[in-house]
Amino acid sequence: MDRFWQGSKARSTKYHESTRNITIRDSPTFPLILKSSAYNFHNEEWLYRVSMKGLIVLASCVLLFCASCSRFRNAANTSTEARYVVISPIYNEIIWALGAQDKVVGVDLSTTYPTDVKKVQTVGYHRALSAEGILSLHPTTIIHDNNIGPSQVVQQLQQLNIPMKTFTAKNDSFDGTKALIREMGSYFHKEARAEELCNTMDTQRAASLEKVKEYKDHPKVAVIHFGRASNVYMVVSKGSGGDGGGVSQMIELAGGEMAVENQGGRGMQRLESPEIIAQANPDVILLTDYGYDRLNGSLDQIKALPGVGTSNAARNNHIYRIEENVLNYFGPRSGENIQKVAAVIHQK
Repeated sequence: MDRFWQGSKARSTKYHESTRNITIRDSPTFPLILKSSAYNFHNEEWLYRVSMKGLIVLASCVLLFCASCSRFRNAANTSTEARYVVISPIYNEIIWALGAQDKVVGVDLSTTYPTDVKKVQTVGYHRALSAEGILSLHPTTIIHDNNIGPSQVVQQLQQLNIPMKTFTAKNDSFDGTKALIREMGSYFHKEARAEELCNTMDTQRAASLEKVKEYKDHPKVAVIHFGRASNVYMVVSKGSGGDGGGVSQMIELAGGEMAVENQGGRGMQRLESPEIIAQANPDVILLTDYGYDRLNGSLDQIKALPGVGTSNAARNNHIYRIEENVLNYFGPRSGENIQKVAAVIHQK
């Protein structure tokens, strides 16, 4: 016990220097205090060791958490890696034709060409998008042709400050399409390939027009398209714009003429009244692929659409399926597509 008395002298504490020195060792409770101090010393040492181990484990967890949480950010794990969500059939077709598709991680449901595009994750119909579906792909840029919706989803994406890109050139003609191909070629650093595609378009267009000259008839053609956003069949009119912008030109280049006149500047109108088709009385009716397949290709069901059953096309069974990507818009294959459309509408 004397050793403890001696050791405690160095640690004795004076309550107040102006009074007599009273040290802790003078207290009759000193043995209890000493025992408590020894206990606290060992207890503090144990707590220190546990705390250090806890800090090491906590630091490891924080590092692991930070690493794993990176996948919830919009950017990819490597911030310089581009990830494109492309919402436009024509943009996607051009991107694949350019050979620039390696950074595309999402496409819209209407994009069906080329076949390989179907291996890419879809983000929904271009006018019925969901922000969650797009954000789950962590895009660095959303590329679209301004034909997307609904508006609240577009606003939500804009508020998240995800870069959005729309090209200036419009594919409303052969020249416009070539300008678009060159613009996109520059954006994706595929300028040489873009020129190849433009030259091929010109060559194929010339060859197709020569082939069309062999047909002597000029059938009146009605084009029926199923609008998935409004869930209704629509008929494309002559000189239409928007979604059916290329239809009228393509039919005329293929040696036909549009049966339905443009009413009030509307490029497409709902097929609600039988008078629309009945008055036009087309020789040929084309249904784009989705609308045709929705009716299982049944001529009886197609003839049951308003006004279709009384037309020359229905009486002669000149009702055909055609791919939307062949007829509805100009693209890299439009030169050869003229001949494909001609082969369909001139059938006997």
